[in-house]
Amino acid sequence: MPENLEVVEGWVANSKVLGRIAFLEVVDDLSLKPVTVVVKRDEVEEDAWRAVTSIKLGSAVRVEGVKPERVVSRKGREIHAQRLRVLAEPRDLPPIDLTGKTPANPEAYMNYRYLALRLPRYRAIFLARSALMSVTREYFYSRGFLEVNTPKIVGAGAEGGATLFVVEYFERKAYLAQSPQLYKQMLMCGVPRVFEITPYFRAEKFSTIRHLNESWGLDVEIGFIDGPEDVMDVLDDYIKHVTRRINEELGMHLREQGFDLLPPIDKIPRYTYREVVEMLRELGVDVRMGDDLDTRAEKILGDYMEKQGIYAYFITDYPWEAKPFYIMKSEGGFSKSFDLDIRGIEVASGGQREHRYEELLKNMSEKRLDTGDFAFYLEAFKYGMPPHGGFGLGLDRLLMTLLGVSNIREVVLFPRDRFRLVP
Repeated sequence: MPENLEVVEGWVANSKVLGRIAFLEVVDDLSLKPVTVVVKRDEVEEDAWRAVTSIKLGSAVRVEGVKPERVVSRKGREIHAQRLRVLAEPRDLPPIDLTGKTPANPEAYMNYRYLALRLPRYRAIFLARSALMSVTREYFYSRGFLEVNTPKIVGAGAEGGATLFVVEYFERKAYLAQSPQLYKQMLMCGVPRVFEITPYFRAEKFSTIRHLNESWGLDVEIGFIDGPEDVMDVLDDYIKHVTRRINEELGMHLREQGFDLLPPIDKIPRYTYREVVEMLRELGVDVRMGDDLDTRAEKILGDYMEKQGIYAYFITDYPWEAKPFYIMKSEGGFSKSFDLDIRGIEVASGGQREHRYEELLKNMSEKRLDTGDFAFYLEAFKYGMPPHGGFGLGLDRLLMTLLGVSNIREVVLFPRDRFRLVP
């Protein structure tokens, strides 16, 4: 192949024939803008010209050609074809408009995500998702964390109860993991820092714009801490790093596609649960000490914070009753815990864990959990378990808040909720 010859492979999004010249818009590679392929009848073989003049939208093509000295296309990318081959043609009319001119309903974009990925908006979403995963791994690798992979078929859930999917495991009952919580804590008996990018499975019958039954998250655990502030410091720095990097790498492209991109975050204030309750009362929300903050309260608080120029904030020191058994208690019935909210949506939750064996047994008794179900977990606390803490963060939710989209299903390739099992 000559040095100046370029190859474009992709799908035809638009075509126009003007006399002896044809113009194809081809969605290629991972580009957000199509490349304009100029085909001149005198410069290609007759078979190629016939194919171009009768080409179906959505066809997969391979084009060999050269870049012109002066680009005329307003799209900014152009190639003059010397050879063109149609590799595959659609058998049916596409169920969504692949030119992007006629919007479809959200269900159609989910049902035909593999076609929607030819549209710049959806390409941009999943380029951002890929970048988020890459930046996350890079961040924790560079800070000495060990990436781990914990089991997704488990004998006990981190939070127990009815939110577990039951699976048949030969002659025994097993579950899909709600989170890596128990395993990442056990690992603190052998290594000081771990992270995992992992699926979460929850059998809750939600039908909301921020919940899924299968989602992806980031789990982090850190040993030898002095308090929950050490964990919050890591999460604080991670969020600042991610928002800066996504803005640097994709900010211009994402804004061009109409996303309300979260700007780089430079401050994440910390408020106690008590302070937040008082704040919400002043905003007219009927909330009492001990109540969990519902979706409405979170949104009102998020809107209020955003008006102050605050996009992300910690809520600390929740009542222990509202937290899982593994969270360490603090004085007055509170806990060494925190949530991280961004734009009024809870994105992460964490805290200091109870590492003292006897205290952990007491916690489990108070939560009415059968210690026998957690014997494998408790065993690790007999061999020098250091003070530790960590957090779980919903990567789907983080991306949702980064892009400013209203429905979590938009940022997941093939969402799984109580009504969607295919595709």
